Amino acid sequence: MPKGTRMFSSDALMDDFLAIAPSDHHAYMRLALQLAEKSPPKPTNFRVGAVLVDASRNQVLSTGYTLELTGNTHAEQCCLQKYAEAHDVTEDHVGEVLPEDTVLYTTMEPCNMRASGNLPCTDRIVKLRNGGKKGIAKVYVGVKEPEKFVGENEGRAKLQEHGIESISVPGLEAEILRVATAGHVKDADV
Repeated sequence: MPKGTRMFSSDALMDDFLAIAPSDHHAYMRLALQLAEKSPPKPTNFRVGAVLVDASRNQVLSTGYTLELTGNTHAEQCCLQKYAEAHDVTEDHVGEVLPEDTVLYTTMEPCNMRASGNLPCTDRIVKLRNGGKKGIAKVYVGVKEPEKFVGENEGRAKLQEHGIESISVPGLEAEILRVATAGHVKDADV
C-alpha cells in the first residue's frame, strides 16, 4: 500500500460515522454501502464496502472498498491492510492489535474462494484469531454473495465454524445488489 494512504476512505465520510449511534447496524451498513459506491464498476468484481469498528467504544477503526488499493483487492482486505499500516504491523499481526470487541460490517458476505488465487477474505478474518488473538468477533453482512464468479459462497458457515458470528443486517439488500453489480453485463444487455 502506498505511504500516506489514510485508514478512512475520505474525510467527508468521517462526518457520517461520527454521528452513528452505538449498535446502529443499519447506519454502519449504509456507511459500508457509501464506500462500495466508490469502487469502480467492472464486469469482473462486486463493488463492496467494509467498515471495521471497535464496538465497545463505537469507534470506526478503518474502512475499505473493492479495488481501493493496488491489485485485485477486496473491501475487507483493504480495510485490514490500512489498519495494519496505521499500526505498523503486517496484516498477519493485525489480530494482536485489534481492540477486544472488534466487529466488521461488509455489504456482501466475505468471499470464501477467489478466482485470482489471492487469500479469500474469510480466511483473512479467521487468521486474525489464530493463536488466541482477539481478532474480529462478529461480521455483519448486508447480502449473501451471488453465485456469479465462484459458485456458492460458504464464507458465513466458515466464520461460524471458527467462532465468529455472522449476522445479517436486513433492509438494504436491493440497493446493495444494485451497487455491487454495477458494471456487470445484464441478461438484457447480451
